[in-house]
Amino acid sequence: MRPRVSVYIAISLDQCIARDDGGLDWLAGVQDSKEDYGYAAFMATVDAVVLGRSTYDTVLGFDSWPFADKRVVVLTHRPLTPRFGESVHAGALAPLMATLASQDVRRVYLDGGVTIRQGLEEEIVDDLTLSLVPVILGGGRPLFSDGLPESAWRLESAQAYPSGLAQVRYSRR
Repeated sequence: MRPRVSVYIAISLDQCIARDDGGLDWLAGVQDSKEDYGYAAFMATVDAVVLGRSTYDTVLGFDSWPFADKRVVVLTHRPLTPRFGESVHAGALAPLMATLASQDVRRVYLDGGVTIRQGLEEEIVDDLTLSLVPVILGGGRPLFSDGLPESAWRLESAQAYPSGLAQVRYSRR
């Protein structure tokens, strides 16, 4: 049986996850609140992180490596020199999930726009946690795109925060 595949991501009101240049400065307003929006509790349930190369490159620019105690797999066709014990995968996600399952991985955090869309295309995403940030970017990198297969989702929870962020969690029906 494959691991549970979860998405946990911030999204602007116009459904962007980053500016065109990959910038995340628009998150500052909700990051300044010192609220973690359930991220630590979520990460405590995650065994492995699978992220795309662009997201990986962005995370490398953070003050500290946020996945210190997690297995990390970077999806890329380009050469990569691991800095924190990361491994690399190219191609479909289903074979990767089978490999991770054989290594006792029970829950995977799928991160990065292209990677999330790939997971949705392959219909392996089990739950989506979307943190809606009260900002309209007017353009940027979208989370969703045309061509995704139709899928139905069940609302599991919804919560509003004083910062204006609204978080919804859905599971696949």
